[in-house]
Amino acid sequence: VLLFFFFLLLGPPPILPLSSSSAASVVYKRREFDYCCCHACFALTEAGYETIMVNCNPETVSTDYDTSDRLYFEPLTAEDVLEIIRTEQSNGKLKGVIVQFGGQTPLKLASALEEAGVPILGTSPDAIDLAEDRDRFKALIDKLGLRQAESGIAHSPAEARAVAETIGYPVMIRPSYVLGGRAMEIVRDAGELDRYVARLSATLDRPSELVVSERRPLLIDRYLSDAIEVDVDCIADGKDTFIAGIMEHIEEAGIHSGDSACALPPHSLDAETIAELERQTRELALALNVVGLMNVQFAIKDGKVYILEVNPRASRTVPFVAKVIGIPIARIAAQVMAGRPLASFNLKQRKLDHIGVKEAVFPFARFVGVDPILGPEMRSTGEVMGLDRDFAMAFGKSQIASGQALPTSGTVFVSVKDSDKDRIVAPVRDLVEMGFRIVATRGTKRHLEQHGIPCDLVNKVLEGRPHVVDAMKNGEISIVFNTTEGARALADSKDIRRTALLNHIPYYTTLAGAIAVTKAIKALQSDTLKVAPLQSYAGGPA
Repeated sequence: VLLFFFFLLLGPPPILPLSSSSAASVVYKRREFDYCCCHACFALTEAGYETIMVNCNPETVSTDYDTSDRLYFEPLTAEDVLEIIRTEQSNGKLKGVIVQFGGQTPLKLASALEEAGVPILGTSPDAIDLAEDRDRFKALIDKLGLRQAESGIAHSPAEARAVAETIGYPVMIRPSYVLGGRAMEIVRDAGELDRYVARLSATLDRPSELVVSERRPLLIDRYLSDAIEVDVDCIADGKDTFIAGIMEHIEEAGIHSGDSACALPPHSLDAETIAELERQTRELALALNVVGLMNVQFAIKDGKVYILEVNPRASRTVPFVAKVIGIPIARIAAQVMAGRPLASFNLKQRKLDHIGVKEAVFPFARFVGVDPILGPEMRSTGEVMGLDRDFAMAFGKSQIASGQALPTSGTVFVSVKDSDKDRIVAPVRDLVEMGFRIVATRGTKRHLEQHGIPCDLVNKVLEGRPHVVDAMKNGEISIVFNTTEGARALADSKDIRRTALLNHIPYYTTLAGAIAVTKAIKALQSDTLKVAPLQSYAGGPA
């Protein structure tokens, strides 16, 4: 169940915050927004406000008896929320509503609430719309002199083909009005585009001309191949901005940000790039007049910084950032939205002497036949964190916490797409030096041997037995590196990924993941795993 929250503040004294949630899905159950909601509620209570929680999901901490003064179980619709407001106004004058702590759904109610005369605290509905509306946001980016990947909007299948041809393949394509990257795909040619529209039509049980229309356009962006994706979380009050965390994704851009592992602080970005990310984030916060939290997603390709999207709200990374830096950013943001100046918190940027790695947790083993490949559509149901003084050990801890028992010896199966063959050489060479045996499919084996790396041949499933799936089932494979592209290659390698999952074999479907886990295995071989309390890293609870 997805959790969505927002707050109402009523006053003058007492000022009453109200939080609301709505269950929008029966597949995912995320607690990041529950965390934000609770901490904001606690902060406002400490500041002297009464708190009211509205939540249709009882399986949350925010519905505990001691989280708020009053609790409603109601759906998150404008009609229900306005009725609650009318009921609660008898207890005090309405000061305003905060819509930032529950993801995308509360933001969509901001305009309706404002039109009904309910004040919105924090970032204004117009600024929210500016960040959400593609045309308005593009105009803002152009005005600020920042960079976005080429994009277009298609209102028919024919227009989709024309837009994609103009931008140039590969493109990222998705329907409008979806959450969590649902139905988003990377499309590499016109044939894949036609098949995408056909699948969308079959899923919705509508003809293609209704699936892609004026009311339901397709959003098409140039896909930034092999780009590094970065998340930035910040707090602003309309004048000052505090950069809370810059997170470098392990997987390349194109993997949904909720599914990608990420490191805080960045483990490979140079100081100049980090400074540019900070500058652009501050510029965006000021231009949007953000009051409260903001998340910006960037992509870095060939040394250039591209803006992917801006979310003027709490992101799912807020709890992770708070734990790593030791600053309760959700609590601070709530007080900023209630009117306290950001400068009064005396927040200082400090260089961390540790690194945190967030890793996603997936439910693939519980769903028969599901392909555990990562892509632009979000599939994770939770997350874990690894903390250490260096990236390799922190990444290793995050893998262990997510259920991947990393081997320090054994056999590695390697089969990668052509564009990854050159860059897989270095990590595979490191594994050989660590004592691992390498087995590979024909094309990958040939490439590795050309670079002086000894490896044995193993058949693909389609090439006949004994093949790689047999070896995995027989316990002969310790770890899997398997990257693919294109619908045919993905289908051909599905059995490999599924067998790895069912047999608890660590598997990595991106080059970046393979490189990171190789570093982690090397760290685990050379040093013992050390456990320390969170406070020894961040210095205090968050």
